[in-house]
Amino acid sequence: QLQLVESGGGSVQPGGTLRLSCAASGFTLAPYSVGWFRQAPGKEREGVATITRRDGKTDYADSVKGRFTISRDNAKNMVYLQMDNLKTEDSAVYYCAADPRSLFSIATIDFKLIEAWGPGTLVTVSS
Repeated sequence: QLQLVESGGGSVQPGGTLRLSCAASGFTLAPYSVGWFRQAPGKEREGVATITRRDGKTDYADSVKGRFTISRDNAKNMVYLQMDNLKTEDSAVYYCAADPRSLFSIATIDFKLIEAWGPGTLVTVSS
């Protein structure tokens, strides 16, 4: 069974940079599209970036466009989220998740279809 675990979270100042990693085990990550989600205290979980399983097409929430970059390395069973110019409103627990669909984007996120979630990694942006 596919399992995911995130790493790379931490505390940074506004304008700082973090690179999150999502490592898969138990099964190859190649057949899955992958998304990065985040949840701040008192708020609902939201999708921030997605990458498809076949073509590696990416999509981003408007709030992070131009600042975040999602990528994948199927040979390493890894997905990454490069986060540049971080803002205080980016503070949240970040999760990666696997979706079996070929077409996967911010607009088509369906939590019922997510096959696996990681436990999350905390990102704190503060001065």
